[in-house]
Amino acid sequence: MLALWSLGLLGCAVFGQAPPSATAQQRPLSLTALPVNKAKLLLEQGQTAAAEQTVRDFLKTNSDSGEAHFLLGYILFVKTQNEAQLTIERHQDDYQPSSHPENKSAAEEMLNKESLAEFTEGARHQMPSAFDLKIVALDYIALGSYADADKWLTRSLQKNQHDEQAWYYLARTKYNENRFAEAIQGFQQCLKFDAKSVKYEDNLGLAFAALGKHDEAIAAFKHAIEWQTDSASTNVGPYLNMGSLLLDMDRVPESVSFLQKAVGITPQNSKAHELLGKAFVRLNNLAEARVELEKAVSLSPQVASLHCMLGPVYRKQGFADKAKGEFEKCSAQASANPSLKNPH
Repeated sequence: MLALWSLGLLGCAVFGQAPPSATAQQRPLSLTALPVNKAKLLLEQGQTAAAEQTVRDFLKTNSDSGEAHFLLGYILFVKTQNEAQLTIERHQDDYQPSSHPENKSAAEEMLNKESLAEFTEGARHQMPSAFDLKIVALDYIALGSYADADKWLTRSLQKNQHDEQAWYYLARTKYNENRFAEAIQGFQQCLKFDAKSVKYEDNLGLAFAALGKHDEAIAAFKHAIEWQTDSASTNVGPYLNMGSLLLDMDRVPESVSFLQKAVGITPQNSKAHELLGKAFVRLNNLAEARVELEKAVSLSPQVASLHCMLGPVYRKQGFADKAKGEFEKCSAQASANPSLKNPH
């Protein structure tokens, strides 16, 4: 079963999708200090570097300003999102490093830690708001510290129970903590804000599937698919997750149509090609399996498990040299990148 995304661009969450941009919900400020108000305006205009410098200059003579520290913490958090977005724009692929906290770049990790340090310093001078606590939690999610994220999202929601985004990330955090029943409750809470959200319903399906409640999961994925029938853009998640679940349930022929739809929606998504290739292998359609797995490997050559899957297909088709080459890559890359050996 596909795992719920941890945090790429604040993850690449649900599986393969970028969550709401942090800048879409600007930090509410009521500062009287002109330089800090200027920094806020610069941030709203997308001038992150200028905003950061303005706040840092202000803090040189106003180090006891809790709100300025909170703002700087938020600016640093936004910078991590900008870095992750650049990676996602270059690589529309679920295997890319930005999709997994354990593979974050050193620069992104440092920014998250600096952001947390500013919020910690700010809290020495001023009580943090619900928004501040949420950003602290999102920093922890980016670092893969889900227990800490759970703690601060819970406290944020105690201050503001109407924050839809906080509920969403709390539910995702519960999933990553393997607290699937609580994740289900969280996504159901999100659906109270938006009753026909494809993203929330898709995540709900993943949480049901993780508990082995396959009928409920299938119903959720079907809802998510139906709700986007007339949408201008199509969310690949429900198709991919439905196909993956049907594969896990050994309902292979049924899985193929959903996985083919997923490939059609996101042809550069190696995971979609991988799963479709796996389905064809199990149907003993080696010609189609080879096409899909070769595409998956071309998109994510660094993933050892893909070479491990393609090798046997080559061998069964009589391509001994190609099979040997894939097995060698499988072994070498599994040793070099253990986190990408079995990413599912």
